[in-house]
Order: sequence, then structure tokens, then C-alpha cells
Amino acid sequence: MLAMKRVLITGAGSYIGTNIENWLNRFPSKYQVASIGTINNEWKKTDFSSFDVVIDVAGIAHIKITEDLRDLFYSINRDMTIDICQTARESGVKQFIFLSSMNVYGDDCGIVTDKNNENPSSFYGDSKLQADKVIQSMNDDSFAVCSVRPPAIYGKGCKGNYPLLVKYGQKLPVFPDYPQRKSLIFIDNLCEFIRLLIDNNSKGIFCPQNIEYASTSVMVNAIAKYSGHKIWLTTLLNPFVWLGIKLIRFVQRAFDDDAYDLSLSNDFNGKYNVVSFEESIKRSV
Repeated sequence: MLAMKRVLITGAGSYIGTNIENWLNRFPSKYQVASIGTINNEWKKTDFSSFDVVIDVAGIAHIKITEDLRDLFYSINRDMTIDICQTARESGVKQFIFLSSMNVYGDDCGIVTDKNNENPSSFYGDSKLQADKVIQSMNDDSFAVCSVRPPAIYGKGCKGNYPLLVKYGQKLPVFPDYPQRKSLIFIDNLCEFIRLLIDNNSKGIFCPQNIEYASTSVMVNAIAKYSGHKIWLTTLLNPFVWLGIKLIRFVQRAFDDDAYDLSLSNDFNGKYNVVSFEESIKRSV
């Protein structure tokens, strides 16, 4: 029988941190979980030497990226991450798992076929990439470092664009039926992925996603279905969507391709995908 692993989550109270903690607590014989905040350097008061694994989910996201916030993004997403990782290493922690971002490949990355071909287009993505590079250099035989680069994360109570899609799916009578390849990951699937990283003492760069792509149109249609709302998907609006992708940033983000090649996400033979797409939407509306 494997020894219980002691896990510390930095980023207490965050959506992802709370869900990971709750997920691991479903296995009380395998994990002992604690969480700490990072505001005002609260994490520095914690003795990391009593933990086997540190999961760092603290960071700045889901706010408008403006030039006056540049220093703050790098201070939190890069510098603090590096400091936490270094502290974990010096304290004898065996594994460090960092929640990075798909944005290291660009805010509109098309189809990513090589996980080492990073090309950030914002200082949010660049701050995550710079952190990744430094912490990955700390990998050695006694300290395993994971950089997890999820695509858009969705689930009940999440932030980001998903709540807006829920509004569309529950209220609009019509929506474009536009073809698109988009990577997503349901929060439970991400939590299970993190759990498997812990169990396997994994190291390296990871690009998890749901087992299949889901376009914005498919998402909105599924949301309408499980909300008991009738919506009509039509291709008649597609010429306007196509033009909007060329001219309007919001439309581009909503309908353009933004995905990992499925071959990049085969870790653990895909067993982390414990919830199907249809079931994930049913649980999230």
C-alpha cells in the first residue's frame, strides 16, 4: 500500500484550488490536503518541509490585460511562482505542480502540434512561460516539476467566458452553427489529471484537454439542451461570423480555432477524462 501523500495547495479559495482540494479529499486514505493563500506573502509563513507535493494555482487571470498591470502580472505569475517552487525544492518537497496556461502558445493559437513551440502574444502568456522555463530547470532526480497548460477550464461556478455562454444558451432564440476546433477541459477532468500527476510523481510539460473538441456552437447548444431552453443553430449567420473573426477581437476569440492536437493530450491514456462532454455540461448549468 502506497504511503499517504501530504499535499499543499497555494491559492486557497480560488476556483481551481478549491476544486482540486475537494477532489483529492474524496480519497482520504491517499492524500492529506492543506491550502494556503498567497496575498501579502502569506505562503512564506508555512513550513513546506512537512509536505510531499505543492500545487501552485495562485495567479492573475480573468481580468482585462492592460499595460499598467504588466508589472503585477510578472510579479505574481512569474516571480512568486519561482519563489514558491524554489522554497519547495529547498524544503525537501518531492513534487511541484504549477498551473500554467495554454496562452503560452498565443491568445489565438490555432492548432498547437508541438508543446515546445511557445509563442505568447500577451504578457499574461509570457509571464506564465517565463515561470515555466525557470521552474522546469529545477527538475532533477529528487524534485519533479510539472507545468500544466490547460485550455479554457469550465464548470459550475467558474469564471472566464463560460458564464457568458450559459447566458447565451439559456436566453437566445438563435445562434450561429459555425465549425470550429476548440480545446476545453472540464474542472473534474483537470482535477483527476492533477491527481494522476501526483500518483505517478510525473514531471515535465503537460497539455490536458477533454477527449474531444467542442465548438462554441456545440457548447451553447448543449447548455440550451440541459437548461430546458429551445435554441436554433443556423449556418445562415456564418458569413457574418467569418467576417467578425477578421475584424472583431471578441468574435475571433469565440469562434476561431484554438486547440491542442489531440496527440498532445494522451497522458495516462486519457484516463483523466472521467466525465463526458454531455455530462459535464449537464453538471455545469
